[in-house]
Amino acid sequence: MDKIKLAVIFGGMSTEHDVSIVSGSSVIKNLNKEKYEIKPIYINKNGEWFLYTKNIEQIEILQIGEEPIELQEIKNPIEILKSVDVVFPVLHGLYGEDGTIQGLLELLKIPYVGCKVLGSALCMDKVYTKIILDKAGINQAKYVYIRKNKDKITYIDEQFNEKELQFDELCDIIIKKCGLPVFVKPSNSGSSVGISKAKNAEELKKAIEYASKFDSKILIEENINGRELECAVIGNDVVEASCIGEILPAEDFYSFDAKYNNSESKVIIPAEINPQISEEIRTIACKAFKSVDGKGLSRVDFFLEKGTNKIYINEINTMPGFTTISMYPQLWEKCGKSYSKLLEELIKISYNK
Repeated sequence: MDKIKLAVIFGGMSTEHDVSIVSGSSVIKNLNKEKYEIKPIYINKNGEWFLYTKNIEQIEILQIGEEPIELQEIKNPIEILKSVDVVFPVLHGLYGEDGTIQGLLELLKIPYVGCKVLGSALCMDKVYTKIILDKAGINQAKYVYIRKNKDKITYIDEQFNEKELQFDELCDIIIKKCGLPVFVKPSNSGSSVGISKAKNAEELKKAIEYASKFDSKILIEENINGRELECAVIGNDVVEASCIGEILPAEDFYSFDAKYNNSESKVIIPAEINPQISEEIRTIACKAFKSVDGKGLSRVDFFLEKGTNKIYINEINTMPGFTTISMYPQLWEKCGKSYSKLLEELIKISYNK
């Protein structure tokens, strides 16, 4: 039986480049070498494409900050892509999780793992995810949407009316709508890059400046005092939800550093919550995934408010981390899908989106 020719693409130009390297090498390490002829493709931070030429059997999981060394430049990426049967784009963030590479693969008529163009683009942009989830009637934190270009701040209201504001005016709107503290996030970013928690006006100003380094579109969200819960989903028209996992961040919130550099951060799988709440979260995760035209896989993140047990959806990640500490594969492992079997299932359903 002929092997399936599979390209695994990792690295990329986003702020999540280093995480993608760990995820990509983890996927390669855990793929069935008897079933797949694997073509590892690395994209550097400048967008240049390379074949990772290290012997497939010898590829080990790289760590945060490590880069693949055995590289051969790809002069014609389209030619390489056309030579494979299916692509697993293990790319996080911009230029990988936002519909760009998905559009390229659609044009080339090559099956690929994960959400299609629309679902990828919607979920990469936190503001537009919010708008769709509002329409779907899914409970979420209150928010304010602004754009910041140099010293100019533009407030965009619920009807998309725009108004240029001074910071003091904006601060009044934020406090009135969301209270304090708030979370300030670049609309297009991942792995908690560019996110800050602001407890007063001074911190809010700094947080907006910081977020604007990553995206001119900024989302400011109400703080939910709750437990951080996550659910993995898989499927196309028929969607399956995993058990629920809980994040216990070592820091005030689950920042990039807390995720990847602080061993004190922990996960509990399954989360110790009421079974009825668990089932409700699983149902909402599937609905949210479908509402954004999700395909293949996503990790859906929630808050469970302390004291009320009210469920708030936080965000949808269309290409969640695939590192050894990542929640997505861990959740499915607890449900009986080993890492390798999970990869096989994702590749199989990629042909039928």
